[in-house]
This record gives sequence, structure tokens and C-alpha cells, in this order.
Amino acid sequence: MTAHTAAYEVAVRAEATLGEGPTWDAAAGRLLWIDILGSRVHTYDPVSGRRTVMVTEQHVGAVKPRAGGGLVVNLRDGIGLYGPEGSEEPFRWLHREAVPGRRGNDAAVAPDGALWAGTMRYDEATGGGTLSRVAPDGTVRTVLDDVTVSNGTGWSPDGRLMYYIDTPTRRIDVFDLDDDQVPFNRRSLAVVDADAGYPDGLTVDAEGCVWVALWDGGAVRRYTPDGKLDRVVELPVPRTTACAFGGADLTDLYVTTARVGLDAPHPLAGSVLVIPGAGKGQPQPAFAG
Repeated sequence: MTAHTAAYEVAVRAEATLGEGPTWDAAAGRLLWIDILGSRVHTYDPVSGRRTVMVTEQHVGAVKPRAGGGLVVNLRDGIGLYGPEGSEEPFRWLHREAVPGRRGNDAAVAPDGALWAGTMRYDEATGGGTLSRVAPDGTVRTVLDDVTVSNGTGWSPDGRLMYYIDTPTRRIDVFDLDDDQVPFNRRSLAVVDADAGYPDGLTVDAEGCVWVALWDGGAVRRYTPDGKLDRVVELPVPRTTACAFGGADLTDLYVTTARVGLDAPHPLAGSVLVIPGAGKGQPQPAFAG
């Protein structure tokens, strides 16, 4: 295992309260990311440097591109859709399920184009969250209903394994998937030691290795498919929240960060950092709805 104080760069200097969910939008050649508690969806084009900010009507836990243009968002009260930029398509709810004290959190798009969306309670009550599969037509199937802080979700390159993090457990779990995309045979891929922080968002690279951002760990770790820790990238911001590969060749690792709850935040807390040439990511599908 090799540890690196990464040759990171600042992709987007910002003061996001709870920066999260970086996602490479290949069709638009840009990075999507969010500030959950700031209720903002951000975009960043690394070629032109162009940035945009959109305010959402509720706290936003995740944003992903839609296959036909536009965005899908995991909001406080459910799953919403935005039309493409400049279109006349207004915001609409795809699935609304308001539960007092609960909000949407991290989400990911599966190889088949479905959205896997997590929830959590604001007070982080044990078992108060869920993980659900949202089909393109809006049909929702709750897959896990005893989750505390639903976070990183990703798939192996062959689509046969699903990785998942319920943050307070400190585990990165792995499931097998049946032909109907129902996960089974849950087991632990790895456990993060108490002194290393909490596992938060994840991404799976082209080699099938799992990269995990560590909340209160100031680092991103890479685990091999057999659970071996083989790389630690140290960063100056303690609350690293999620990571994703982006850029035209998917070799740059973008890392979101947060400043919430910090008495004396690092100057870069809330910014998006990038580690050029960190590895090779997988193309991420857009939501098919």
C-alpha cells in the first residue's frame, strides 16, 4: 500500500457548506456537483472554466445527468427532474414521498440506467434511512430499509457486483446482483479504522477498484476488488465527501469537500479538488428517465 500527499489542484474554489456528489456529465463535458445544505447544483467545465449554479427549492442530496438532456435530483421530498438548459421543460416530480425529518442523500445511476437513491434522517437516527431503486418510469422499489446514512453506491465493471456504504457502520459492503438487479449476499469488502475517519462517497474505476472519500479522514482510499487497501491519497481538507473520475479521458479524480461543523475550516474546505492522472474511471451512465 502506498500513501501519497497528492499533487492535487483546486478545480473549483468554493465555500460549500456540504459539497458532495461529483459526477462527470460526459455528454456535456462538465462536472456536476452539489452543496446539499446550500440547496445548490453546480456545474464546472474544466476546459473553458465555465461554472454555473442553480438553486433548488429543497436540500439536494444528489444530481445526475438524464439521457435525453437535463438533470435528475434527489431532493428532500423525493426525486425530481429538470429539463435541458434552455428548454421549456419545467421542473417536475418523478416520485414524491415526503417523510418529516428525512431527506435525500447520495445517489448513483446503475448500468441499466436506473437511479439508486438513498435517504437519511436529519438527526441521523439509526435505521431512519433507505436505499431505493428508481426505474426510468418512476417506479420505486425500496431495496434497503434499515439504513442510517445512505452514501456511496457503485458497480463493478462487469455489472455483477454492487458496492455500498452506510457511513456510521464504517464498512464498504459488496453485494451480488441477480438478473433483476436485486442485490443479495451482502458482505464487507473493507472496514475503515476509527482513526481514519468515516467512509462517505465512492467510485469504482476501470480496474474494478473502489475509491472511497473519508469524512474526517482528509483522504481518499483505493481498495482492490478483494478488499486490499492499496492506495491512500492524503488531502488538506478533513471533510472529504465523495469522488469521481472525470475529464475527456476519465483520468482525473475530482473530490468534493465540506466545511459544515468545522470551527476553523481549512481555506479550501467546501472546494472541489482534483488529482490529475489518478487512475482510469468507468464511463457513467445517465439516468434513462
